[in-house]
Amino acid sequence: MKIFRISIIVLFLVSCASKKQNLVVDNDVSRIISTLSADDMEGRSAFTNGINKAAFFIEDEFKKIGLQPLTGENGFRQQFNMRMLKPVSSQIILNNKVIDAEDIFIISDKQDVSFTNTSEVEVLRIEKGERVFKQYQAILQREKPVLVLVDEAHSDAFKRLRERSLQNKFIDPTDDQKTSAVFILGNQVPKTFSVTFKNQLQDVPLYNIAGIIPGKTKAKELVIFSAHYDHLGLIEPIAGDSIANGADDDASGITAVISLAKHYKKLGNNERTLVFVAFTAEELGGFGSQHFSSKLSPDDIVAMFNIEMIGKDSKFGKNSAFITGYEKSDFGKILQKNLTGSIFKFYADPYPEQNLFYRSDNATLAALGVPAHTISTDQIDKDKFYHTVDDELSTLDVQNIIATIHAIALSSRSIVDGTDTPTRLTPLKE
Repeated sequence: MKIFRISIIVLFLVSCASKKQNLVVDNDVSRIISTLSADDMEGRSAFTNGINKAAFFIEDEFKKIGLQPLTGENGFRQQFNMRMLKPVSSQIILNNKVIDAEDIFIISDKQDVSFTNTSEVEVLRIEKGERVFKQYQAILQREKPVLVLVDEAHSDAFKRLRERSLQNKFIDPTDDQKTSAVFILGNQVPKTFSVTFKNQLQDVPLYNIAGIIPGKTKAKELVIFSAHYDHLGLIEPIAGDSIANGADDDASGITAVISLAKHYKKLGNNERTLVFVAFTAEELGGFGSQHFSSKLSPDDIVAMFNIEMIGKDSKFGKNSAFITGYEKSDFGKILQKNLTGSIFKFYADPYPEQNLFYRSDNATLAALGVPAHTISTDQIDKDKFYHTVDDELSTLDVQNIIATIHAIALSSRSIVDGTDTPTRLTPLKE
């Protein structure tokens, strides 16, 4: 009987401690995610009015919470530029014959390309039976201009690559592509050739939204809570709906970041500096997180909680989530230790074949050795709403989002208060 009474007291104390640690307001979670995933955000594609509207909303939330801008920034927007390339015109003459436009594509980040067989140009072939996409990637790493003849047996793969080449391309203007590559479908012997090509180049701004709560005694040590606020925007319509709302991907993660910022601001007990960041251009290749990471010393970052798609039950059922790269540091073990007495549990990534650890905004810092991990609940192998117009709030379980936010708030506390420091990752070699 005495043991039973003691158990009741212990459970009561754990419950009280959990409630004190979890100041996340459930109604606020619903408000935030419904705003970010609404049709008037138009899917939050980079470089659109929709993503600008989302940026203003997140900025306003950070301001109301009382966050401070990043050091060196005038406000919550961390601006950087991307270069947009749009193919304008091209002509290829091979053996004195103009090649049909359907049988060519050119990959280059230069504004004007012009070369002939008298220039220093490599001539290569992708033969029948070779792996087109593997060869394609290797060719783009070459130093010299390249003319590539692609065997007609690869016409389907050629068509897919050509369609991709005609889309607007976004690159970091500080990076130079190594080569200009011309691909021609056919088995001709290139005795003579000339190539002319023009791109329209335009530098366009993008914005991460970031704010901090300065640490009390370990202010130089940073703990990052992040998610991306961009999505696909307007895509091929289905039943008249063309808006890819991105409710789970990743309005759910941004909802968590805002909620956690409010939670820790109310607690006011963080010994380490907390950074809350909404990344842009994740869907274009992680450009927002790459820029953000370039402005920080990885040695100053203790841990990164990147939050990606927490709107549905995980493979392990309710009150659970998985951590990418779980085995690479003791980050997950620390989080689980802090959940003692809770019904929530973190698991290792059950989808190693998907390479999720390097497919989200944690990847850049993880490659530098930071224990930067992504927390998710998405069943990526069978999520029929992923990257579709049906990724809407109506397809999500808001209680799952709330439970996951509560778990992150509770499990992160010893890292936030400076008690625990996750082990570093092995940096990737250049």
